[in-house]
Amino acid sequence: MSQDPSGRLPAAFLVPGSSSFTDFVRDHAPEVLPGARRLPAAGTGALTGGPGAGQPPHATTIVAIVSADGVVVAGDRRATAGNVIAQRDIEKVFPADDHSCVGIAGTAGLAIEMVRLFQVELEHFEKLEGALMSFEGKANRLSAMIRGNLGLAMQGLAVVPVFAGYDLAEGRGRIVSYDVTGGRYEEVDHHAVGSGSVFARGALKKLFRPGMSGDEAVRVAVEALWDAADDDSATGGPDLLRRIWPVVAQVTADGFRRLGEDELAEVVQDVVAGRTGNPGGNPLAGTTRTSAQQGGATA
Repeated sequence: MSQDPSGRLPAAFLVPGSSSFTDFVRDHAPEVLPGARRLPAAGTGALTGGPGAGQPPHATTIVAIVSADGVVVAGDRRATAGNVIAQRDIEKVFPADDHSCVGIAGTAGLAIEMVRLFQVELEHFEKLEGALMSFEGKANRLSAMIRGNLGLAMQGLAVVPVFAGYDLAEGRGRIVSYDVTGGRYEEVDHHAVGSGSVFARGALKKLFRPGMSGDEAVRVAVEALWDAADDDSATGGPDLLRRIWPVVAQVTADGFRRLGEDELAEVVQDVVAGRTGNPGGNPLAGTTRTSAQQGGATA
């Protein structure tokens, strides 16, 4: 948008419109939207040569769990570019507003830009309408943004986030997943996305219990990410040497809270201690052996 020499706001800012910041940008500066990016021509330096063969960093894995007082969302810290670790401490879980958050998987750069736009979208709506957007409204707005990235997704630059938060109207935690077309799906109890999601989901199915506390859900999330990292090379486990822990956030009626490093270190070290000598983490293994031994002794 061109600037007025007088210092006044451009005409675009004075035209009545909707409360959607994304719609405003699409009308007046569509080229800055994430989905409007143009890819470099094939054969240029941006797409060939170097570590990862010029592939953009990808982020995985995200898990989300409904707890008794809200929802827990966690992500590992590794970003990969092909066979190369592009970053060891990337952030993958972001607050959307006071009562919701987004966990990103897929093309990291586009995903982070989409989250920032989503944050502004919700803040813009609140300022214009004087009210918080409903959980359904937020989930639908993010769906529209993902759909706007469909062109790049078809070229391999997909963004597949998880949206979760505390629904103030219903008084409970909720999880929403998406596909690359912007289709949204309500998830029950727990969900995982990213390259390690198939392994994380297996862990979640075994460890989840309805009505678990927030602290219990945090422990289950760390366990699920451990299992994902154990079998998926693109997912990074806790780095004890560098003290890099997963990003873990809780969203309750009191709002969004990211767990501190010291708090997470205690959980991670407890998981590591439980896995030492038993990397599969089967909590029934010792009990089963003891029962069999007792049965044999009785016989």
